[in-house]
Amino acid sequence: MDNSTIPNYSLFIQVLQKKIDGFFENQKEYMECHEGCGLCCKNAEFPFTEVEFQYLLNGFFKLNKKLQMNIMYRVEKIIQDKKKFKEKNPDGKFLYDCPFLVDNKCSVYFFRGIVCRTFGLMSFDPNSDEKSKIPFCAFKGLNYSKVIEPETKIVSEEKFKEFGYKEEPKAFNIKYKNLLDKDYEEGFGFKFGEAKTLIEWFEEA
Repeated sequence: MDNSTIPNYSLFIQVLQKKIDGFFENQKEYMECHEGCGLCCKNAEFPFTEVEFQYLLNGFFKLNKKLQMNIMYRVEKIIQDKKKFKEKNPDGKFLYDCPFLVDNKCSVYFFRGIVCRTFGLMSFDPNSDEKSKIPFCAFKGLNYSKVIEPETKIVSEEKFKEFGYKEEPKAFNIKYKNLLDKDYEEGFGFKFGEAKTLIEWFEEA
């Protein structure tokens, strides 16, 4: 993997994170995210492009050796679990806990992937007629949970008014595929590269 454009990607991430922080600030009334939760880091696939994975590794190598070994042990176990899963379910979707989640905290938080940075907000795709996507934590008593109707899984205008929120619950154009825009690559001088699940990158490393 080419590491030469990591500084360019790092600049892009700073700009993107500032924008995402603004979205979270706008929706802060609905946010129940807190340190030690870790729900968004469990039972998922975790898509990463090549440059995201390289950036993540830069953070990994800054950790102390003991923690690095702990994480690699988790990685190897996930790889073995995936092999067993695929033997029984060749077409099934293999889900796992992120190996970088240690004591319910992200050990490489400042180097995390784009999908990790945006999780917790409602999202929409301007190129699709599909309704807004609500983060699954809303159905576990966390973000947006007070304004979501469990039966219909949509935002309730009645609940919004009942709780007296100041800002309306909003969805943002933060779909993962939309954030991998070529304009960002050209503007900041880097390439996202191929996208795979986090564990697939480790399998090929």
